[in-house]
Amino acid sequence: MNSRLIIIEGLPGFGKSTTAKIVELLLKERNIKTKLFLEGNLDHPADYDGVSVFNKKEYDELLFSSKKFKDLFNQHLMKKGENYFLPYRKIENELNMKLPEEVFDFIFKKDIYEIPLEQNMKLIQEKWKEFTEVALNNNQTYIFECCFIQNPLTIGMVKYNSLKEKVMNYVMRLAEIIQPLNPLLIYIEQNDLEDSFRKAIKERPREWSEGFIDYYVNQGYGKKHGFKGVEGTLQVLKARKNIELDIFDRLEMKKMKINNSKYETHTHKLKLLEILDTEIL
Repeated sequence: MNSRLIIIEGLPGFGKSTTAKIVELLLKERNIKTKLFLEGNLDHPADYDGVSVFNKKEYDELLFSSKKFKDLFNQHLMKKGENYFLPYRKIENELNMKLPEEVFDFIFKKDIYEIPLEQNMKLIQEKWKEFTEVALNNNQTYIFECCFIQNPLTIGMVKYNSLKEKVMNYVMRLAEIIQPLNPLLIYIEQNDLEDSFRKAIKERPREWSEGFIDYYVNQGYGKKHGFKGVEGTLQVLKARKNIELDIFDRLEMKKMKINNSKYETHTHKLKLLEILDTEIL
């Protein structure tokens, strides 16, 4: 069976988004039905971005404290078992509005990437299972950027400073879930992590770098080690990279590393085509 899922992973600034878009183009050029989901896609089929989860009591409390938005929230609510999922970012985007600060703060505390790790892992694994069932029953290849390895490490290691084995086992469980899709993992490498990250800081909006650095040094792993600023963030990224490479080595699936240090699009495209020709096409 051809791969129904292609996963693009690597550290910030390494070229994951560019790679994912090139892979999509190459597959479409060969008339392969393809669907690309980049980082931050609010409609991601295997992840939750900008979604909060409540139990009934918590959701009733939200409605009581924000009566003005009751109908709006109920229209977008997704109920699964005892969980109430509210895609608050999607609501804000669709209405081109920002929720009042006190309402937003209440909702954000229950964001799926702010809740306790055990609860997060349970919900994310259930989401991957739902996606796998859907993907097995349609004729297209999905391309995911960064949600398979990066997100578990971001919440497990960076946010909660969990033990390495716990985070690695989390990814291994996700790998077991998607095994029926015969996935292909493409891991993007760079020779100089620091240079690539500083390049990303220069090229991306200031609010991105400020938010990224704050997340990496003011909680979990970074806070425990007393890291500060860009230099501290680089230390966390180096530790994260080591775990990612250990995960890569342990994974039993089709997998390839590709070096993107020169940022040469044509050369990068040829390397990707060679991988796809071997593993997919």
